[in-house]
Amino acid sequence: MINIVIKNRSDVPIYEQIEEQIRSQILTGRAEENEQLPSIRQLARDLKISVITTTRVYNDLAEDGFIISVAGKGYFVAPKNNELLRERMLYEMEAAIDKVVENGRNAGLSDEEIISFVRKFMEE
Repeated sequence: MINIVIKNRSDVPIYEQIEEQIRSQILTGRAEENEQLPSIRQLARDLKISVITTTRVYNDLAEDGFIISVAGKGYFVAPKNNELLRERMLYEMEAAIDKVVENGRNAGLSDEEIISFVRKFMEE
């Protein structure tokens, strides 16, 4: 069962909050392969948001391969494509590492200090 919490005071747009939470639940296995998702209208009602927003979320997730639409039945968590998930995780890891390096350099750390910090973090 998908669980979504919207933070109205967040700087992140609502559709991005929903997408990220659904994506995360799929990647971590909390939303299982072939699990049926709420209809677009039901999700909009549950979250008290626009149907346009939920439509955008589902379209984006379907385009990225996380969910599929079955005509007349609704939306389902897509069967796991390990290569697709691996690529997605690598992409997210690269983005996070890029941010770590940027923050470290902005803090005046050398590359060696940044690497040392990452090593310490990995050992915890």
